[in-house]
Amino acid sequence: MTSKPEQGPDERLTGAHDLALAALHEITPADTVGPAAGYTAEDDGVVSLRFHTRLSGYPGWFWTVSVAVVDDAEPTVLEVELLPGDGALLAPDWVPWATRLAEYQAAQAAAVAADDDDDDDDEDLDDGSDDDDDSDDDDDSDDDDEDEADEPKPRFHAGDLDGVDIDELDADRGDGTLDDESDDDESEDDELDDDDDDLDEHDRSY
Repeated sequence: MTSKPEQGPDERLTGAHDLALAALHEITPADTVGPAAGYTAEDDGVVSLRFHTRLSGYPGWFWTVSVAVVDDAEPTVLEVELLPGDGALLAPDWVPWATRLAEYQAAQAAAVAADDDDDDDDEDLDDGSDDDDDSDDDDDSDDDDEDEADEPKPRFHAGDLDGVDIDELDADRGDGTLDDESDDDESEDDELDDDDDDLDEHDRSY
């Protein structure tokens, strides 16, 4: 018993490009449809004609038009859709909203915990730097005190006025300068008295 050879797809369907393009132009502009890209034989004698897509953002996708022959009538369009090919850019798998919300909340909590840890580390660093600053300040103040102790300090008195030192005035008085001036004044007074006496004697002689 010999088996019948498998029959290929109906040539009327594999060559129904005009029918498929007419169906595509009803749902998408003609400039979004590229050249034919072959076909795929489906079950029940259905043929899917494929066309390249020129839509941006859909690399590797194909416009697909499924055609068939029903009751020996003319080929007819069953379905028109945009399907991905091998290696097409696909969207990630759909995740329920409740799952996405739980993941988002967990990520937010982790971020807050990380921020708190960073703040604690910064505070520890700040405390350490403050201690270092305090020690440096203490060292500087000690050095300043030692320098001030080494330098002679000027002596000030309650009687100092406008930069005049009372001690210097006292020293001047102690070295005899003022006394010499007073002696000069007394000698001048004696000379005047002698002159007066001379005048009186001269007047008496007359």
